[in-house]
Amino acid sequence: MPAELPDAPLRVVIAEDSVLLREGLTRLLTDRGLTVVGTVEDGEALVALVDELAASPEGAPDVVVADVRMPPTHTDEGVRACIALRERHPGVGTLVLSQYVEERYASELLAGSTRGVGYLLKDRVAEVREFVDAVTRVAGGGTALDPEVVAQLLGRSRKRDVLADLTPREREVLGLMAEGRSNAAVARLLVVSDGAVEKHVSNIFAKLGLAQSPEDHRRVLAVVAYLNS
Repeated sequence: MPAELPDAPLRVVIAEDSVLLREGLTRLLTDRGLTVVGTVEDGEALVALVDELAASPEGAPDVVVADVRMPPTHTDEGVRACIALRERHPGVGTLVLSQYVEERYASELLAGSTRGVGYLLKDRVAEVREFVDAVTRVAGGGTALDPEVVAQLLGRSRKRDVLADLTPREREVLGLMAEGRSNAAVARLLVVSDGAVEKHVSNIFAKLGLAQSPEDHRRVLAVVAYLNS
């Protein structure tokens, strides 16, 4: 289960080289009660800022929102910075934004711990409620994966028959799980009972060989399993 969020407003750092988008994200999150404690334009500055905040009396931010591509090469600086932060400050959530689905980057981001991680397309920012919910979920130790990311990753996995034993309905449930949906949310979206969803989830875990563990988030490991196969 995601960690409980603090009573104080969530503290966010934004890493985005586009001034317009950076200011827009700051305004959007601030208007909804979150506190943006810093903004930067590149990956190196992001890591340096989080290090600085972590050493301050206020402590590290709750979550980082970072673009995948930033200066100087505009390739994978954002992902690299987030991977570094997950090693240096495992309690800081990392939510990566991308213009389009880049499977390699999503796989690298999910390769370690699945706690407090997200990968969304920038188009999702326009869906304000869902975007803020994703930021909040990642800050609390949960997961937020874009439906398009999940669809592509699941599509690739089917080609390798990793999920061959899953029924079409179980694949559908798995896709919604990987987006960070709760069982209740899955039931509501698929118009089925909570009990039916629980049964599908149990079947998915069993077919993917995911034994219960207090240290692992099996809902995300169900998606990550085929990435490491």
